[in-house]
Amino acid sequence: MSRGWLYILECSDGTYYAGSTVDLERRLFEHEHGLGANYTRKRLPVRLVFCQEFPSIADAFTREIQVKDWSQAKKRALIEGSVGEK
Repeated sequence: MSRGWLYILECSDGTYYAGSTVDLERRLFEHEHGLGANYTRKRLPVRLVFCQEFPSIADAFTREIQVKDWSQAKKRALIEGSVGEK
């Protein structure tokens, strides 16, 4: 099973986008060149502000779903290292 990554991008409008992938470099390239999610395509440029490796893509995706439900403030706290791994 492939390892997975949770990543958070900061968009040009100051919002955050959370995603998961098995190939972080490729996915970042896609987002940066308008080939990623519709959300990020409309908010270019984007920059990587957080990433975390997981043993599997399933684990990364589970964490992505959790983080997507968080407020901008809680995502910012995770980015700044203030939120534990609960």
